[in-house]
Amino acid sequence: MGLVEENGNDGVISKMNKYQKMDKDDEFDDELEDSMIKLRQQHTRSSDTRKYVFACAVFASLNSVLLGYDVGVMSGAIIFIQEDLKISEVQQEVLVGILSIVSLLGSLGGGRTSDAIGRKWTMGLAAMIFQTGALVMTFAPTFAVLMIGRLLAGVGIGFGVMVAPVYIAEISPTIARGSLTSFPEIFINLGILLGYVSNYAFSGFSVHTGWRIMLGVGILPSVFIGFALFVIPESPRWLVLQNRVDEARAVLLKTNDNEEEVEERLAEILAAAGFGNADKTEEKAVWRELLDPSPSLRRMLVTGFGIQCFQQITGIDATVYYSPTIFRDAGITDKTKLLAATVSVGFTKTIFILVAIILIDRVGRKPLLYVSTIGMTACLLGLAFTLTVMGNGQVGIALAILLVCGNVAFFSVGIGPVCWVLTSEIFPLRVRAQAAALGAVGNRLCSGLIAMSFLSVSRAITVGGTFFIFSLISAVSVAFVYKHVPETKGKSLEQIELLFQKGNEEWQRGEVELADVEHLVQKE
Repeated sequence: MGLVEENGNDGVISKMNKYQKMDKDDEFDDELEDSMIKLRQQHTRSSDTRKYVFACAVFASLNSVLLGYDVGVMSGAIIFIQEDLKISEVQQEVLVGILSIVSLLGSLGGGRTSDAIGRKWTMGLAAMIFQTGALVMTFAPTFAVLMIGRLLAGVGIGFGVMVAPVYIAEISPTIARGSLTSFPEIFINLGILLGYVSNYAFSGFSVHTGWRIMLGVGILPSVFIGFALFVIPESPRWLVLQNRVDEARAVLLKTNDNEEEVEERLAEILAAAGFGNADKTEEKAVWRELLDPSPSLRRMLVTGFGIQCFQQITGIDATVYYSPTIFRDAGITDKTKLLAATVSVGFTKTIFILVAIILIDRVGRKPLLYVSTIGMTACLLGLAFTLTVMGNGQVGIALAILLVCGNVAFFSVGIGPVCWVLTSEIFPLRVRAQAAALGAVGNRLCSGLIAMSFLSVSRAITVGGTFFIFSLISAVSVAFVYKHVPETKGKSLEQIELLFQKGNEEWQRGEVELADVEHLVQKE
């Protein structure tokens, strides 16, 4: 009987252990299911966040299509304008170059405007001004009216090229900021390609009609910008400057998939903007601060302004605006073949900007700048030699096309996009818009000077001689990158500000500190 009772108790205990094990298995299954659900939700949110930020970057970059299209289309349209309106060579240079000169006024005013009305609505204003200018140019009966439209278009482009990179840098998560801030350069290249294709497509129309259609097509991108304003949010950093912190947090939650990172970024932005510092004294006005900068801000200004100027004085706009002139000098005489050759330049420029987008957040800004500036130097020197020595044979023509395409390829893979990335991310929040505007002014001024002087200088020292000068300037840009450009890959905008406080010597010793790397690894 005792044995039966003992066995009976063992049976009960055995059943209880079995049920407890089943309960634990059920608990584990529930926990596993909850974890899977959370992972799926996190993955869905991460995917939605990436799509949202991508859409914002695309819409913000549409203004850059306007600049690119104008640069590309004018290279071919100027041939028809000269024939239709009977303008002189000097007038051609002024017509081509004045847009860049005037756009510096737009860039200069764009900094203050974007601080006053916001980054988003400054982009809308830029599109409206450009659209008005494009309409005036399309129906211009005389050179004087054409110049008025050109002036308006230049102001609109100046606003657009300044504010788009700043907006994208301020709205992007740290890990993808480089590639996303390169989007305006992608769209500039896309615009150039569309301009070249437009030249080729409408070259069969009459001289009076063809160039007007070419310029009129440029109105279309600005229409899409109007729709974009109802989709994209305002910059969270600008919202913080307006003391609209809750709205800034809401935007950060849409553009970052990690809520802890959102709060950390918001705290950094608040600190950079000067909120929460009771002992903070009255600060200098932004322009006074820029005119009398601290040592760290001075280093930022040298880097930002310098890289913007080098982007243009190495001759990229001369190469793009006057590619038909270059190819004519190499020996191509047929007008249709000239325009077809320029299309190959546009395709090359667009393809290689995509390479930069893939690499900029992987290998960093500075390695791409080295590859770019060294490659451009070699291509420019080779082009100068080809145009001077090779003559007008088939080999000379092939080499000229190859070296022009090589030059724009190296430009697009490095200094083209990286220039805008750097100037949008290196400056402190308080002065970012207006300091970036100064950089854009330097860019547009150099672009205008090159575009307005290329034909005259080429006539004086030959086209080959002009490109020899460009190659020397490009060689100097390599040294500038080494001495004045730090690596900013993987750092938040606020961390980059601290980087510049250490000075140039720290950059040569080590571009990215171990502590920052560990911080990033922990975040990821």
